[in-house]
Amino acid sequence: MTRRLVVVGNGMVSLRFLERLCLHAPGRYDVTVIGQEAAPAYNRVLLSALLAGDVDETGCNFRERGWYEAEHIRLRTGAAASAIDRAARTVSVAGEAIPYDRLVLATGSTPIMLPKPGMDLPGVMAFRDLADVDRMKALRGTGARCIVIGGGLLGLEAAYGLARLGLETTLLHVMDKLMERQLDRRAAAIVRKTMEAKGVRVVLQADTAEIVGDGRVEALRLADGTVIPADLVVVAVGVRPRVDLAREAGLAIGRGIQVDDGLATSDPSIFAIGECAEHRGMVYGLVEPGYEMADTLAGRLAGKDRLYCGSTIATSLKVSGLPVFSAGEIADDAGGEPILLSDPVGGIYRKLVLKDGRLAGALLIGDTGEGAWYRSLIESRAPVSAIRHDLMFGRVDLPQPEAAPSEPTRMAA
Repeated sequence: MTRRLVVVGNGMVSLRFLERLCLHAPGRYDVTVIGQEAAPAYNRVLLSALLAGDVDETGCNFRERGWYEAEHIRLRTGAAASAIDRAARTVSVAGEAIPYDRLVLATGSTPIMLPKPGMDLPGVMAFRDLADVDRMKALRGTGARCIVIGGGLLGLEAAYGLARLGLETTLLHVMDKLMERQLDRRAAAIVRKTMEAKGVRVVLQADTAEIVGDGRVEALRLADGTVIPADLVVVAVGVRPRVDLAREAGLAIGRGIQVDDGLATSDPSIFAIGECAEHRGMVYGLVEPGYEMADTLAGRLAGKDRLYCGSTIATSLKVSGLPVFSAGEIADDAGGEPILLSDPVGGIYRKLVLKDGRLAGALLIGDTGEGAWYRSLIESRAPVSAIRHDLMFGRVDLPQPEAAPSEPTRMAA
């Protein structure tokens, strides 16, 4: 009898899992996918490009509904799973109990809204999905004054997109540099300069005190008393794993849904992947680790011996059209031996951090073509001392260790 597999969530990681499962084990499972959004899975990474007008909605699509039909996958969009009955092995959706033998939770994350007065006013929003993009694009040509709170990747993308719409845009960040988790001070200064050249006003060490307005947003007040007029406030200060469904089902929860190296939860018939999952104390808010989880779980459910052992956190993106790659330990206080290359005229900045003869971190601005190679060196912990002087300039073949002399063959007497 074909086993029943239910997947809750139809985002990027969920789709990656389905694609790999169909590749490795076609027809092995009777698959039902439950997606809360009206549209099938789309490329959330391109939301800023969609907002800026660099791509249209079609360019964000991954798979049309016909693909699910061709793979014999039942796709239910615009539907939210409300409960899991672990004893009966069912998932409740709009009053219907959907049975499962294996359940995969790919519920993603939810935006964090600051606990400040006025955050519930109309005109305050997150930047997370297609509906958010539509709301922001509707302001084109209105002269609306926009504030984005948060100087991480998502905040920069939102601010860039709003500026591209021709709207007056201010980016507020509570720290003293942008993208402090991925950039050092020099790189952050380059990114700030790029954002300002695109028309975004950047204010650092800006601590939001409250949103002001009578019936809707009118201004934002900082902790130092500064008042900035606003018609729209976008909050992009991070996300937290969406774990409510799992918690109510009695699964083990830390910061996310806790999973082992096989990506199983505390219930061996239920698995979790992507931004909702916590593995070895780590919650990854990035797509690439989610893809690695999806690949591993698809292999396991196809009968292969696969384990997930964690991911090297790497960021590869374009900030206001400026390519940026960051992986490993690159902070100013990371220690080790930093090697720098800077070409302000050419818009190039590179920083490599060596520790104990191995590459521990890589930060690339402008030219990021060697990012994948640097990441592979970080992950493999390969010794790089022999190529230290060439390492900054791109891919170099690592010297192979000399083969150990073979032992003489012993003949039986």
